[in-house]
Amino acid sequence: MLQICPKFSFSPLSYSFIGGYFLNTYISRYEQAVNIAAQQVLDDISSQDANVVTVAPTARPSKPYTLVRGNNVGYTAILLFARDPSRLKDVQDAEVGFGAAEMGNKGAVGLRMLYEGDSGSTELTFVATHLAAMEWNLPRRNANWAAIMRGMAFENPEVVVKSYKTSVTPSPASTPPAEEPERVRLLDEEHDEQHSRFQQQLHNISVFKPTSHLFVAGDLNYRISTTSPPPSAAFPSLDPESENYYPDFFRLDQLTRERNAGRTLHGLSEHEVRFPPTYKYDVLPPRPGAQEPELDVPWRFAVHRYPGWTDRILFLDVPSWLKGTGKDYKLKVRAYDCLPVLRMSDHRPVFLRVDVPLIAPSEMAPPSGLDPDTSKDPRARLPVEMDPEAWERRAAARRKEVMAGWSMFLWSTKQGAYILATVLVIGAGAYWMYRLT
Repeated sequence: MLQICPKFSFSPLSYSFIGGYFLNTYISRYEQAVNIAAQQVLDDISSQDANVVTVAPTARPSKPYTLVRGNNVGYTAILLFARDPSRLKDVQDAEVGFGAAEMGNKGAVGLRMLYEGDSGSTELTFVATHLAAMEWNLPRRNANWAAIMRGMAFENPEVVVKSYKTSVTPSPASTPPAEEPERVRLLDEEHDEQHSRFQQQLHNISVFKPTSHLFVAGDLNYRISTTSPPPSAAFPSLDPESENYYPDFFRLDQLTRERNAGRTLHGLSEHEVRFPPTYKYDVLPPRPGAQEPELDVPWRFAVHRYPGWTDRILFLDVPSWLKGTGKDYKLKVRAYDCLPVLRMSDHRPVFLRVDVPLIAPSEMAPPSGLDPDTSKDPRARLPVEMDPEAWERRAAARRKEVMAGWSMFLWSTKQGAYILATVLVIGAGAYWMYRLT
């Protein structure tokens, strides 16, 4: 199951920018929440099967899920949990920022791994992202997605570029004279083959790796209007008898329109959206006499924003070259829905539960006879070229994030105030001792 976390800050921005130790407390709380919920489900199943006699009972693990890997870019984080971590191999991560100065106050973070099951193995890629906000920022949201396609690299593209330059640099002795056309033709063919291998290597480290399944989730921020609502605007209603019943508003969804036009989320599919808008909610005070935990949080749609389906999960379907092969390869969506309103957020979290076929990487790859120019599948041809300096740009932005994070930490937190006060006292004491001597 892939699930978007509720739309609230993963941690304070200063902690998110610094990273490391500062995030451990927040990550451990997520891990606890996942395992508490999972344990409750397992307990319910056990109570239903209480009358079943088992000959060889097995010990239940102390934690149903294990945190395998986590990473973040600013507020945006991705956490990978597994029932059996030993089945996950070669876990890689990637990140890209497209906030101010390419920092991660807005950005995307991804994880890629090989899953080994009992009946086969398959590659999985997950991307969590937070795109530009505001109704009128539609072009910027599309540009953010383009930045993900160009800059999210699971290996350093500069290494691939240097290897290619080394392989194609001709020596003076190997350059044939013009009167030897056959050698010229052979060298041109060799160069084309090397360039094709180079493009394939870049493709393999991109978000659209040809041999991998892909899931993209997050606060994509696509709305149903490019302007804020006027005072008399009609809002979606959850009442099926209302003339403004919310499914009628989904035809205005920007993400669906932009995706169908080929301007964003290229090649990705989405299961039918049947849940109500996930944004923007005003959480109301608790009802008199309400008990904890509050399972039904009172709410209303915020009047200054059109409600919209901002939180989504999309995926790459099984490639066309595997359909009609006689094998029943398909992604089976079991649930795609939103959770109830939470008091800590103005968004409703969305989850996807899906059965993924175990297609071996060698089988997932496009066939050699496929013409990339005629296929719209991004696993056959990248929609945009990879940025060869992606890792270098991200490293430069990361240095800015660390400096900004420490600055915010020192000047906006209680711990930072203690540090500044301590430094001030030590400095004043040292100056006083210096004057005495």
